[in-house]
Amino acid sequence: MAGARAAIRYAKAVLSLASDQKAADVVKKDMTLIANTIVDSKELSDALQSPVISSSIKKSVLLEVFKDTNKTTISLIDILVANNRIDILKDVALKYNQLFDASKGIELATVTTAIALTDDLKKSVLAKAKELTGKNVEVENIIDENILGGFILRIGDVQYNASVANQLNKLKREFTLN
Repeated sequence: MAGARAAIRYAKAVLSLASDQKAADVVKKDMTLIANTIVDSKELSDALQSPVISSSIKKSVLLEVFKDTNKTTISLIDILVANNRIDILKDVALKYNQLFDASKGIELATVTTAIALTDDLKKSVLAKAKELTGKNVEVENIIDENILGGFILRIGDVQYNASVANQLNKLKREFTLN
């Protein structure tokens, strides 16, 4: 819990600094790269979490992996290493992206489908999500074959489940209650 609160604080500070320097968009790309890299690389994730690996080694690895990033991003890495909080780098990056999107009025909608969304369907989802929220929406498509068909739309705290698996579960509950 303390790590999550700290990640939010660092993310707010970086967003404020990046906005002042007119580099918020560039830092957003850096934070997306950092979050995706840490999520995709179990070795990097484990190294950042490891109490055995020294902070100086973690810092040199991160500076080598993310050498083409903005100076604000490099400063964040320096500060997290200095404060022994480099283990929350991924969380800071994710929170930064959320705060950045919120500041731009962008909402993230996740659409879970059994197969990948087509471009036409993605446009329809974007239009409907914008109509529902009144905000600009970015769509992330998650593929889960277990839903069998249909979709699950999640925007913020609201979820609409129109999956075939959900419909079958409803029928199953109805038959078992009768």
